[in-house]
Amino acid sequence: MQQASHSLEGAGVGVAVPASERDALARQLPPNALLLIPVRNMVLFPGMVVPIAIGRKASVEAAELAANTGQAVGILLQTDPMVESPGPGDLAPVGCVASLLRCVTTPDGDHYIICQGQQRFRVLDYLSGYPYLVALVERIGEQGDMGDKEIEARHLQLKESALQALQLLPHVPQEMLNAIEATDAPGLLADLVAGHLDLKLQERQSLLEDAALRPRQDRLLGLLAHRIEVLQLSRDIGQRTKASVGQREREFLLREQLKAIQKELGLDEREAVEVEELRQQIEACGMPQEVLTQARKELTRLQRMSDASAEYSTVRAYLEWLVELPWPAPAPLDIDVAQARALLEQDHFGLEKVKKRILEFLAVHKLKPGGHGPILCLVGPPGVGKTSLGQSIARCMGRKFVRVSLGGVHDEAELRGHRRTYVGALPGNVIQALRKVGTRDCVMLLDEVDKVGVGMHGDPAAALLELLDPEQNKAFRDNYLALPFDLSQVMFIATANTLDTLAGPLRDRMEVLQLSGYTREEKFAIARKYLVSRQCEACGLLPNQFALEDAAVERIIRDYTREAGVRGLERQIAALCRHAAMQIAEGLATEVQVTAAGLPDILGPALFEDELALRCGLPGVATGLAWTPVGGDILFIEASRMAGSGRLILTGQLGDVMKESAQAALTLLKARAQGLGLGSVAFDKVDVHVHVPAGAIPKDGPSAGVAMLIALSSLFLDRPVDHHVAMTGEISLRGLVLPVGGIKEKVLAAAAAGIQRVLLPARNRKDLEELPASVRAQLEFILLEDVDQAMRAAIVQDSKP
Repeated sequence: MQQASHSLEGAGVGVAVPASERDALARQLPPNALLLIPVRNMVLFPGMVVPIAIGRKASVEAAELAANTGQAVGILLQTDPMVESPGPGDLAPVGCVASLLRCVTTPDGDHYIICQGQQRFRVLDYLSGYPYLVALVERIGEQGDMGDKEIEARHLQLKESALQALQLLPHVPQEMLNAIEATDAPGLLADLVAGHLDLKLQERQSLLEDAALRPRQDRLLGLLAHRIEVLQLSRDIGQRTKASVGQREREFLLREQLKAIQKELGLDEREAVEVEELRQQIEACGMPQEVLTQARKELTRLQRMSDASAEYSTVRAYLEWLVELPWPAPAPLDIDVAQARALLEQDHFGLEKVKKRILEFLAVHKLKPGGHGPILCLVGPPGVGKTSLGQSIARCMGRKFVRVSLGGVHDEAELRGHRRTYVGALPGNVIQALRKVGTRDCVMLLDEVDKVGVGMHGDPAAALLELLDPEQNKAFRDNYLALPFDLSQVMFIATANTLDTLAGPLRDRMEVLQLSGYTREEKFAIARKYLVSRQCEACGLLPNQFALEDAAVERIIRDYTREAGVRGLERQIAALCRHAAMQIAEGLATEVQVTAAGLPDILGPALFEDELALRCGLPGVATGLAWTPVGGDILFIEASRMAGSGRLILTGQLGDVMKESAQAALTLLKARAQGLGLGSVAFDKVDVHVHVPAGAIPKDGPSAGVAMLIALSSLFLDRPVDHHVAMTGEISLRGLVLPVGGIKEKVLAAAAAGIQRVLLPARNRKDLEELPASVRAQLEFILLEDVDQAMRAAIVQDSKP
């Protein structure tokens, strides 16, 4: 007997129709009509719960419709499994009505249904006009007197024989024994035994079509008696040949015995050939001894199963995963540091500090190949080249590259895999990536590591702790494999947009390399060196068919993009290339040259404009600098006053810290009102309103403290703020300017916005060394110790704007 039922691929025919039409067709089905799902190589009996893989579009649509509407489906055997699109003449006349318990779609796109057999049915007529098989059916009830003593006697004999056969099998689940022992309905027991007995498809279908209970019991008793005799004979043969036989001779004899048993049972010899191929692959793939022992054990289990068993496909898939994984340790590769430097310069513009650290990493790895270097984490806004840097590192080391996306992962099983007890279980993404790349010394990029979240199925970040520790990942255990796998030779590189959402222990395991946004000069160089040629090639343009003026590139950077990276810039260049391709394809031109003046005709009006002159010409408006996950940005602080009762009104989606900065700025202004000449201002009779556009974007942080104080001071002094000045820094109630973060991104945003002078905390002096030389030459920096320096540098002394 088999220990479980087999899940086999379904088939179906039909044409694709929209979902609304499918639902309408479903509502028009007659009461005695059933959606049919043809299957190969299996017969479903009432009472059985089995998973079935469905691959054809019509079968998938029928299953989805049944799952959505709660309808039952009819499972019918396909008489010829080689027919790709079975019709009415290719299906058996009797099948089993089944209810869908669950529909599962794997990450690979495979579809499975878990169904439970309910009742036999006979096809009366097939209906046309549906995108799937639909038939009028007659449901067949159990035919037999349940009170008949002969049926009861056969029922007891069948139960005893089934238990005897199961006890002769190895590794029989106790649940199956309990299920047979607890089954009191004669018809249900007969179907349960028929569904798990090793039979040919024709015999199974014949038993399904035999609705009369007593003849069915007699046939099953005869088949069970034959099966018990074979199992006893097999056990006796094994006991006689067990002693005084060497390991190789014993394996040979057992295989010969298995072939004889399979021939006696009429099983396909193809199964034995496949098992022998698996055996050869297991012995040849270089598994460690512990893994090899487990693989041999599972292969022995597979030999004892029939291909109609549900566990057969599960065990075989597990063995295929084992033999396809890269178990042998690869030979170390020599690294040419000079060539690596040339490759990095060829692939990436700028990023000198990051390139230097990567070359240091490669040099250490060259001198000590077996050492465990740090896990590099590339942190920066989108579009600055984090993923392409990982690909370049793989090229420099001569290794294969594979990417594992962690964005939106909320289930620990996505990394560790699912246990084999679950239907449709698979290894985790890491093991799947290693199988795909085919080597253990690859460069694996863990992309968007800051986007993992905690879900109801565990914390993926906790699994990453073991994955990224060289002392622990030598024996990484995937839940599906349940065996140790050595990941110590995998070079892990992580990428993230921000470190704020990254767990502390996980961040501690990695060395962070910050990638800041590009300056306008760097974007121009990248566009000229990489983007234009890449988009011309993508659009099929020859070098002499498309030309883009330097002034046009500069205008795109200034008026059509405002970002830290270059993805938006590349999209705009792609739009220009597509425009040129259309002109050339239509025969309107043989060469297209794009000028700065012609950009609005192609890309439309400018997306960004200089708002400094519009917003900073009045008292009460100051320009601050902000840091965002996608780079720096300028931030306007607007203040206004009106008669009131001394309230402070804050708007613009401000966080708690930013609200406290505004309160501290107003308190500091009141405390210094006498020195500023504001002693006559009755603050208790004035309401102050501070607004930070854009109001729909949440904002928080203490770095706008200086800008808020300058805006309030400008408001009450009735003097405008110099619109060429931008500032950042936290303030204290003593008037000190405290350091803040994100200085490089903020200064780059100020330079891109046309700012001429930047006010920074004096304790951020060290951050100026990270700025490009062109930016340091373009801007004037004033380092602030206290707010008095900020007021002298920012507020126009003359009352006239």
